[in-house]
Amino acid sequence: MRRDFPVTPHVSLITFIMDSKKQFDFWYAVNNTELVTTPTTRLETFGETIVNYHMVCELMDSVDKVCIREGQLKALKPEIITPQSLGQMDLEDFGQDAKNYADWLAKHGGDLRILQYGFRIQKQEIKEHIVTDQLANVLDRVKTEVKAKDDPLSAILIGVDDPWQVCLLKLMVDLVQHSAKGNIQDIRHQAAAMQHSLSESIERGFLEASRDPSKINALAERLKQNGLWEKYEDRFFSLVKASGYRG
Repeated sequence: MRRDFPVTPHVSLITFIMDSKKQFDFWYAVNNTELVTTPTTRLETFGETIVNYHMVCELMDSVDKVCIREGQLKALKPEIITPQSLGQMDLEDFGQDAKNYADWLAKHGGDLRILQYGFRIQKQEIKEHIVTDQLANVLDRVKTEVKAKDDPLSAILIGVDDPWQVCLLKLMVDLVQHSAKGNIQDIRHQAAAMQHSLSESIERGFLEASRDPSKINALAERLKQNGLWEKYEDRFFSLVKASGYRG
């Protein structure tokens, strides 16, 4: 079963002393994840982004056994979310350790608490295989393979075998941090353009209604639908008075 969930972009890593009773908690995975290469382009602002990842992990209690996982992370169109929405992430497929990490992110958003971005990502396992070799040699081969594909949205990371899903969350956090500034600018530009377009539309509406009083009711409805009634109320009633319109 596939699950979609938002990922909070901001995280400040702290030193963590592992609980001896639970070695493989989410902080163990976070602190032992190394992002070798990340996408050279940022995540899309108004569309989906597919990130192709390669993760290499040494198997515990096995000599020179390395697991290679290849898959995709789908980042959907980013959304502005409220602080109240943070931490309410559906991470069932990613396990409890990933949920614990997400809860921590929700509580430690830092200066991004005012404006948070939620990226909905879909985990898609493609293939997984184990090779017998040293980690450095395996990593070199993976880097060569990925470089040959010349994919600007590829990522290589060294992670842990359990819980390896948390390593993917750290990758997405890094991607969002890298993309957030540009995404915010894009959204602001779009909002400004839409506001300008709406203002022009309202001005046309007043002009048309001044020439044809039968369009006054339509103008009133447009103002109310766009939450602009109070802003234009005085001007509207001045127009009605000047036109002698009786409805």
